[in-house]
Amino acid sequence: MNKYDLVVIGAGPSGYAAAMRAVDFKKKVLLVERNEIGGAGLTNGALSSKTWWEISRETHSFNKRLKSFNLETPEVNFKEIQAEVNGAVADKKQLLMEHMHLLQSSQFAGLLEYKIGNAKLLNEHEIEIEGADGIDKVYADYVILATGSRPRKLPEIPIDEKIILTSEGIEKIDDFPESMVILGAGVIGCEYATIFSGFGKTKVHLIDKGDRILPFEDEDVVKVIEHNMENKGVLIHRNSQLIKMEILNGRVQYELEYDDGRKEVFNVEKALVSVGRIPNYENLWPEAVPITLNKRGIEDNETQTSVSNIFAVGDITADIALVNVGELEGRHAVEKIFGKPMRKLVYENISTIMFLHPEVAGVGLNENQAKEKGIPYKVVTLDYSCISRAIAKRNTQGFIKLLVTNDDDMKILGMRVIGNHASSAIQAVALLISMDKGIEELAECVHPHPSIIEGIQECVRMLMGKSLLKPSALTGKLSCRTCCEGVYENIIF
Repeated sequence: MNKYDLVVIGAGPSGYAAAMRAVDFKKKVLLVERNEIGGAGLTNGALSSKTWWEISRETHSFNKRLKSFNLETPEVNFKEIQAEVNGAVADKKQLLMEHMHLLQSSQFAGLLEYKIGNAKLLNEHEIEIEGADGIDKVYADYVILATGSRPRKLPEIPIDEKIILTSEGIEKIDDFPESMVILGAGVIGCEYATIFSGFGKTKVHLIDKGDRILPFEDEDVVKVIEHNMENKGVLIHRNSQLIKMEILNGRVQYELEYDDGRKEVFNVEKALVSVGRIPNYENLWPEAVPITLNKRGIEDNETQTSVSNIFAVGDITADIALVNVGELEGRHAVEKIFGKPMRKLVYENISTIMFLHPEVAGVGLNENQAKEKGIPYKVVTLDYSCISRAIAKRNTQGFIKLLVTNDDDMKILGMRVIGNHASSAIQAVALLISMDKGIEELAECVHPHPSIIEGIQECVRMLMGKSLLKPSALTGKLSCRTCCEGVYENIIF
């Protein structure tokens, strides 16, 4: 029986990151993957869907520009776009595989082994791997479980991945559907609504049980996203409950009941069910291995499970299901096993991005969360029309919103940016949150000009009362307020 210092089950983002960090410690590592390397972070997930989004965004922008010059827009070819997306996924998979191969001729030679097969624990240290060449059994001092997640399915909906689909099937369809309903108005559902409506080939319906999409986000952010969706023809079913969805004559028929008691029936070509994801831990260990579970996944203490030598990272845990979080957890688990982490695993400064129209990036608390926690805060908002880079791009839709504590320290609580280059604008603030710092460090930074991040500096200067642009003069474009117990008060200067 081969023995390893560490066996990592699952070669998605978190598992791959864990294996590579273990190599840094000069440990003998076995990385096992059941399907394809990269997991949902590549295939039918982050990379593939964001490639679709990039092409959709460019197509929409290009067609909009052509129409402004009264020029005919070109026909969009689904197969060509699909090939481009598949090419992006293949490129990243090839990079990961080539990287592992080249490690064998470097100073890390002999440390990493990669196997394709279905792995499961026999006990705390022994793992059985069923592959193309039969069944193998290995021993591990430590085990990291990184088997990811899959789309949640609803038993009353006949999902066949051809007409009624999840995110695993939506990118494998043959052509743009002429109409499609999306069940679920969270991040993934709204991203796919943005993608398909952006190409201008599909009438998109979006079912939302509340009065607005993205219920966890601030109202001013959601208002911009909803406005753009509806301008692109998206029909948002607000305050609605799905009664029935079925396949009739090769199409989807669904019935909704609204809060006012009305019922309505719709018929579309395809449906996408986007109601969250569930962790993959079925048949991964026997009952004799006492790994504790809860409703959301494996319970862990900074990646360590209830079994001391077994760790869990990524979507299989009850923590935040994001690629960057999974990679962070994978590295942290290895450092906890073979070293001593320099800091605790915290999630307060995790940067996120929603690929919508326009993109939305965030870190830390938003206003909704600050109110729920009862935290008095100051909030400053700056419209993109005040930022030179946005003006130069001829696209000033969006704003920057920065929240700080309502005291002299003005420590950063969080930030939201909606608009072009949103994702590139938040990292400095994420660093300051992790350092528990105030805003002074940002006030006097010399940012490149013109850039979107100059808007963050102007927000900070507004909070300090020394901004170039004064909110009392540019009302509607700038604002600076305090909020205590839900009561707002404008700061005038």
